[in-house]
Amino acid sequence: MSDELNIFLDEIKKTPMNLAYFSTPQCNVCKALKPKIISLIEENFSKVNFIYVDTTEKPELSGQLSIFTVPTIILFVEGRESVRLSRNLSLFELEKTISRPYGFLYSDNEN
Repeated sequence: MSDELNIFLDEIKKTPMNLAYFSTPQCNVCKALKPKIISLIEENFSKVNFIYVDTTEKPELSGQLSIFTVPTIILFVEGRESVRLSRNLSLFELEKTISRPYGFLYSDNEN
């Protein structure tokens, strides 16, 4: 395992839920989608840790995680990959994807 992968895996073990967003600065769809995803998390899932990965800066990590297209979103729950969404994804679908495990991990009156 590479150092990049070890650092990444250590990061996702710090928080029960992590959303990793893989992108490149050249991807216009990624640029438009990223602030919307950050807003979704901040407003509805405040305990989810958002991790941004620029695949041009971390090609080895991207390869080891089989990231072949951007944007790619991976939801990690308790250190394991739970859901992977790529290319054409909707915020509604992402919200539904996060809601279920978030509800199990955190009580309804906590945000």
